[in-house]
Amino acid sequence: MTSSASPLSVSATAERWPVNGSFIISRGAKTHVDVVVCRVSDGTHEGTGEATPIYYEGETAESCIASIETFAHGHPAFDRLILLDQMPRGAARNALDCALWDLECRQNGQALWQHAFLPEPGPLISAFTISLSDPAKMEADARAAASTHSLLKLKLSGSDDHQRVAAVHRGAPDARLIVDANESWNDLDIAQEAATLAQWGVELIEQPVSAGRDDLLANVRSPIPLCADESCHTSADIPGLAPYYQAINIKLDKAGGLTESMRMADAAEQAGLKLMVGCMLSTSLAIRPAFALAQRAQWVDLDGPLLLARDRKHAMQFAGGQIMLGEQNR
Repeated sequence: MTSSASPLSVSATAERWPVNGSFIISRGAKTHVDVVVCRVSDGTHEGTGEATPIYYEGETAESCIASIETFAHGHPAFDRLILLDQMPRGAARNALDCALWDLECRQNGQALWQHAFLPEPGPLISAFTISLSDPAKMEADARAAASTHSLLKLKLSGSDDHQRVAAVHRGAPDARLIVDANESWNDLDIAQEAATLAQWGVELIEQPVSAGRDDLLANVRSPIPLCADESCHTSADIPGLAPYYQAINIKLDKAGGLTESMRMADAAEQAGLKLMVGCMLSTSLAIRPAFALAQRAQWVDLDGPLLLARDRKHAMQFAGGQIMLGEQNR
């Protein structure tokens, strides 16, 4: 990518989208999600991007909008190279970066996968999240989800996790399972936890330990691949994580856009790590660029819109546990 900065007009707004019921993980429950929508125009074409502030890193919709406005004021002419070099990672940069990709596609008359030299997109199996709750509730939720979803992702807490996973397996015995410990296993015997979960067919464990304490995994011999999530933000993190993990979870909000996320995918594959592409709670507008990158991934977790009470018009299509482009998004 070469720099060809040109004057652009930029705007950013916040939108609140209600969650379908509540979304519960070990850090707490959410009944809505605030997203930032960024629009970038060259005067003829307009590109749009959406990002979800990373609340556990202190981001808010207001702070992201302020970051976008400050950057745009200081850089009347910019492109993705300048953005990557001059703006810190995070949701604000993601919104701008994805808006720039969309603008470039409209200028060139290309689909995103063509412009980004990614595989032509086809339907992908996406995980569906089972929120953290008591085992009986998670079993019931899994049983209901299994009628349409073949891959379930369980939120765990570091307490009573065996009972939760066993209950979900009872509720959905034929479903593939991945689990997200959300940094809650620091004080547990992780190898033993993994060995126990393996009997229920769990095929991936996300972020068992706190970010920054990855060395707790140094001598762990897990029968299930371990996947870095909160520990892995950009491509620069990957060499330090490769000794401890077998996979990374790429989220565009963490990486600060599709541009850096593609670099992460390249770095991970070079390090022998597998890929998961995930998301925050979001609408289909944020999922489209992640879906393009997810064509390279071994695990896909792009169910953010399914967890909302409603989605945008011209949404991504979800059917039979798969995610695909709708006709309006091609």
